[in-house]
This record gives sequence, structure tokens and C-alpha cells, in this order.
Amino acid sequence: MPPERVWKPRAGMTKASRVAEQDRAAGGRHSRAVDVGEGRYARASVALRLYRSTRRIRAYLRWSQEGQTRERYVGEVNAATRAANLAQAWAMARAAGYVSVETVPPNSWASSPASRAVMSANKGRDTKPERLLRSALHRKGLRYRVSARPIADLRRTADVVFTKTRVAVFVDGCFWHGCPEHHRPATKRAEFWQEKVEGNRARDADTNAALNAQGWTVVRVWEHEDAEVAAERINLVVRERAGGA
Repeated sequence: MPPERVWKPRAGMTKASRVAEQDRAAGGRHSRAVDVGEGRYARASVALRLYRSTRRIRAYLRWSQEGQTRERYVGEVNAATRAANLAQAWAMARAAGYVSVETVPPNSWASSPASRAVMSANKGRDTKPERLLRSALHRKGLRYRVSARPIADLRRTADVVFTKTRVAVFVDGCFWHGCPEHHRPATKRAEFWQEKVEGNRARDADTNAALNAQGWTVVRVWEHEDAEVAAERINLVVRERAGGA
């Protein structure tokens, strides 16, 4: 009987680590595309299953389409590790034409399918850093609004808003806002992306000035910052503003 390590996921794997495992095996997230028609793609994954009656491992391609999970048998794999079995299954799926490389739409800003996959993974709200920060703030007994405009007639949305004390918190992505520690300039279409980042930074500065002028305190948190440390920094600002109100 094949050992569990050649087909079964490791115990305790998170959703993010499972996605990363599939990306590595497929050769990139953009290589996990199932064409579902009309220029649309679904992101697939490979599931390995051991059939004890035959002592063989079978690979299945799985993806979500119109709210339902679809599945397709790929074939049997027989490598010595789970990683190799996944890679073998992806190669079989590509050879059979079950998956393809996602193409870039004509109106996309991305320079390649790989960069488009990264851009698509960056959500505008409810990102993991935001959720971790909100949880840390809640544990400190703070209550707040989420994704709200500090000033109704100013088209700027803060990630966390303390209305009574007039404190607005923004969680900034390291790439999009030019983090001095982690930002790495793009190698393709460098001028275009640099202009995008500089535009975001200029908008950030304008937002800070506009809110400050209306009596708000702005706190900016980089996505790489420790949530507990950032929450304590915000807690001090909110408590100080409450005491001076």
C-alpha cells in the first residue's frame, strides 16, 4: 500500500499553503485555468485519492463553475512524493487539454497571465491583514466601522473608522503603496507600474491632508506589520483622542 505521504496532504495545512502547493505543482497560478467558455476561466486544483482495492493513486481535476464543484478524472500517478504526484497529474491534465494557460484580456493592465493572477489575488477590501487587524482591535475592546467614509462628501474610504474619536485607519499594501521595506519595482512595464504606485502615494498624502484639515487623525498600517503591534498603536491614538474630546 502506498504510504500516506505520497498522496495525502500534510496535517495542519492552511488554505494558503494548499494554494501554494497547487501553484508550484502546476507551474504557476495562471497555469491552473479551466476554460469555462466566453473568455472565462476557473481556477482548478488536483485531488489525489488512494483506492485501497487496487492500491493505486488516482488524480482528479476539481474546479468551481456556476456555484457547483466540477470534477474530472485525470489518470493514475505513481511518483515517490506527493509533490511529484501533483506535478505529474498537472502534466497529464495539460497533455489531455483539460487545462490551459489563462490568457490576458485585451483591456487588462497586466503584462502577463502571471502578473494578472497576482493582481486578481489582491482584493480591495477584507484582505487578510485587514481581518487580522480588526480582530486584534476587537480584542482590545475597541468598536469601529469597517470600510466607511470618514467624511461623507469626501470620496475616500478608510479600512477602519472610529467615528466618535475621528480616527481613520488605512491598511496599505506593500506593492501598491510603495512600502520602503518590501516594495520591489516591476521589471516589465516598469514606468507604467511606477506611475501607478506614485499616483497611489500622492492620493494617500492628499487623503491624509484632507482628513487632517477636518479634524481627523489618520493612522496608516503596512500590510506586513504585526497585527497586535499595529492594534496597540491604534489603541493608544484612539484612547488619547477620547481623553481629549
